[in-house]
Amino acid sequence: MAMVSSRAFMSVVAIFALVFAIVSPYVEAQSAAPAPAPASDGTSIDQGIAYVLMLVALVLTYLIHPLDASSYSFF
Repeated sequence: MAMVSSRAFMSVVAIFALVFAIVSPYVEAQSAAPAPAPASDGTSIDQGIAYVLMLVALVLTYLIHPLDASSYSFF
């Protein structure tokens, strides 16, 4: 039986370790999960903006209206 030098043996081990380090992450690779559906499609944001604008319009209406109806005395 031929004697293998330790340098050749270490070279084979180093190459094997390099190949193993490159290939091992892909052994149990799985396909990526699909991205989850968005929690909001924008309609709730639009509805929130609409509510804020309606509240602003209501407040402005009640602030401006007494100036127009100054001849009426409700209180």
